[in-house]
Amino acid sequence: MRKQIAAANWKMNLTYQDSEKLLDEILSAKIKLNDHQEVIFAVPFPYLIMCKSEVAEESGYHIAAQNCNEKKNGAFTGEISAEMIHSIGIRYCIIGHSERRAMFGETAQMLQDKVNLCLGNFITPIFCCGEPLDIRDATQQNQYVQNQIEESLFHLTPEHIETIIIAYEPIWAIGTGRSASTEQAQEMHAHIRSVLAKKYGDAVAQKISVLYGGSVKKENAYEIFSCPDVDGGLVGGASLVAPDFIEIIKALKK
Repeated sequence: MRKQIAAANWKMNLTYQDSEKLLDEILSAKIKLNDHQEVIFAVPFPYLIMCKSEVAEESGYHIAAQNCNEKKNGAFTGEISAEMIHSIGIRYCIIGHSERRAMFGETAQMLQDKVNLCLGNFITPIFCCGEPLDIRDATQQNQYVQNQIEESLFHLTPEHIETIIIAYEPIWAIGTGRSASTEQAQEMHAHIRSVLAKKYGDAVAQKISVLYGGSVKKENAYEIFSCPDVDGGLVGGASLVAPDFIEIIKALKK
């Protein structure tokens, strides 16, 4: 079975003390993960080392950065490089979240460069893609998402692409309380896998975990995760509430 992943994206939330408390509450639930299950916490940069220490003894629990710069190093005050993230032992990094595309003007080429730097530093990218409401309303979502994947990932070899995690985020469902139906989620996840299969073959496409990231809640997690091509979720607001995220972890395919 493909890796089934519950990934928490804390975004720009929580103090250091709140982060420590939240992580302790989630870990105290003592959820025993199967070999094909993982939990990833994408936390603000100041908390990476603390959170890594917190999960160090927990099997299947990992920490991710929320972003990295597209340059290897240099005079970019306030930015964080993939090399820096690797140097503190972080193995995952979110790339291309819709908020960064929209607010910080991240382009397909920038994301391609970030993916390359992550892979070069032994970091697994969690690559985000997804359409805004106007594209969905025009029923152009399949081509839109396909373009995002092709423009930023299709330069990779089969050996590299199969190590990447993809997170599909319908932008119209992020932070709105509105989520895609299970049919919409499965349809897009199947489309993403077919796009990958056409380029790299079905054997490679079947190895790639594709997560759903649009207002995942404890109330809908089981239903969404039950879709055959949905391999877990990238969770925003609900990941900040310990009891809710615990239930979302439990919703992963067994």
